[in-house]
Amino acid sequence: MPEHLELPRPVRLVRTTAWSLTESAGLPFGTMAIGAWLGGRNAGLLAGLAVIWVIGAVRKLVTGTVPSLLMISAIVLTIQAALVIATGALWIFLLQFPLANLCMGLLFARTARGANPLCARLAAEVIALRQPASHHPGLHRFFQGATWLWAGIFLVLAGGLGVLMVTEPTATFLMLSTVATVGLTVAGIGASVLWFVSMMRKHGLRVRFAPA
Repeated sequence: MPEHLELPRPVRLVRTTAWSLTESAGLPFGTMAIGAWLGGRNAGLLAGLAVIWVIGAVRKLVTGTVPSLLMISAIVLTIQAALVIATGALWIFLLQFPLANLCMGLLFARTARGANPLCARLAAEVIALRQPASHHPGLHRFFQGATWLWAGIFLVLAGGLGVLMVTEPTATFLMLSTVATVGLTVAGIGASVLWFVSMMRKHGLRVRFAPA
């Protein structure tokens, strides 16, 4: 019989994914926006930073682990806040965008060749994907390749945003950086999904929902 990958049932899948994105992005960046509105840029950065580290600490105490996406967000936000608050310079504020993507690219690349590539961890944590009980080489190679793909996307973004930062006015840079980030992210998700479907067909894998 074909081996199976398992996902939570639709309602639970939506709930799991929504909470993962909320705790790693929605709550800290929402707090940062409110704090900036009430007390200025630095106050917003510190408020967002405090929230994400509190969430991480609670996660560690309650579950014994900190999800990879939450840890990535915490590291990136910490670097951004440290640079902006320490200098107050506009170019340092803008530098956070290519620097954050550079850190993400290096982080993905660092895990891509290992036994637990970051894309596999994110799939397990964000959408609660359960892999077959036995090690599946084809599935492992896919997650390694997908991790390299996302490392490349973030490194391309880092280089592109670095060039835009020194060649374009601030308003134009912010607009183009948003367009580039959204465009490459959507393209990366689409490529990953198509690659995943192709891999499953090639190896006879199926996706099923977990029992109620």
